[in-house]
Amino acid sequence: MTEPLSEHSADVIVVGAGPAGSTTAYYLAKAGLDVLLLEKTAFPREKVCGDGLTPRATKQLVAMGIDISEEAGWLRNKGLRIIGGGVRLQLDWPDLASYPDYGLVRKRDDFDEQLARQAQKAGARLYERCNVGAPIRDERTGRITGVEAKIGEEKTPVTFHAPLVVAADGNSTRLSLAMGLHRRDDRPMGVAVRTYFTSPRHDDDYLESWLELWDRRGAEDRLLPGYGWIFGMGDGTSNVGLGILNSSSAFKELDWREVLKAWCASMPEDWGYTPENMTIPIRGAALPMAFNRQPHYTKGLLLVGDAGGMVNPFNGEGIAYAMESGQIAADVIVQAHARATPAQRELALNNYPKVLKETYGGYYTMGRAFVKLIGNPKVMKVATQRGLTHPLLMKFTLKMLANLTDPQGGDAMDRIINGLSKVAPKA
Repeated sequence: MTEPLSEHSADVIVVGAGPAGSTTAYYLAKAGLDVLLLEKTAFPREKVCGDGLTPRATKQLVAMGIDISEEAGWLRNKGLRIIGGGVRLQLDWPDLASYPDYGLVRKRDDFDEQLARQAQKAGARLYERCNVGAPIRDERTGRITGVEAKIGEEKTPVTFHAPLVVAADGNSTRLSLAMGLHRRDDRPMGVAVRTYFTSPRHDDDYLESWLELWDRRGAEDRLLPGYGWIFGMGDGTSNVGLGILNSSSAFKELDWREVLKAWCASMPEDWGYTPENMTIPIRGAALPMAFNRQPHYTKGLLLVGDAGGMVNPFNGEGIAYAMESGQIAADVIVQAHARATPAQRELALNNYPKVLKETYGGYYTMGRAFVKLIGNPKVMKVATQRGLTHPLLMKFTLKMLANLTDPQGGDAMDRIINGLSKVAPKA
């Protein structure tokens, strides 16, 4: 293992200890690199999220050695219940060699801390209450060589140094912006708003997705672009929220907190989704999709998770891709670190965006087309009314939306989805 260069120097600095940052730090530390993991808040801390994890995210947790037993506080789910067009369809997660056949539910304040502690156990040096400011750059080359930060209640100024920095600081990613990497306007954005209610429905075996989101507050009912979710938390509460896409005219003009309240008010009374049962205020967060910030590597800086716009445009899932991109980034960094010359290291690092595009590029391109389609309420209405009555078609749709296929030796559905992803442009 590389000896710490000093308390504030390392082989790699990871900014942000969400799922992307903690996973990156875990794999780097496990490979013997000296890693600083800088988190602006203190754990536990709340994040806006549906708290529902698909088998794709579950696989990542297993790989990191996290105890996902029910005794350790994880609630398992068997699949997805889809409601829309007057139809209620319950679909089990697919039976695959590559992914487990169950998902999980866990609150984000607790979930993120588990990953950060796992990175610490592997050897990463975690600084909490460490607010990262400007990048430190080499005047001659423009490369990032560290970051300025303020630590603790006293906001003590500190500088951290490393030849490589990973931006895992979420959608707002101040670090990427300071390095001149701006958001691409040709990529979809989503917004999630959610709250928790005490509810008898807290112990649900299925994640529940409502494909028709009706705004019934005006003179005329209006179908909105997006979906609603209800995830039982197993602790006496339900996480209830909305995911909305920016592909429609309604995106900017509506107050989504009010839409969520109105949607909850339309639910059966005995579910308990009423203002007096709400345990925390409604909060919202942006969902940066389909590689909306690029390049994913430049001048010593790698982008992982939301900072690189890794959210799946088909279903708004971010955690699985945050963790996967963290593992990919760590793998590339470990290989680059072992190269003898700066030119060789740079060659290895430049492979990171290529691996990401090879892994997700075609699939995300299909997702962007899907987002454009469902942004049209008429298309959405026909899709829910016709599609939901065909269980086989919906099984295919579940595999496509959740990106759950076997790359080798899968069934006909897997081969179609994998084939489409392969031929779609990897932008």
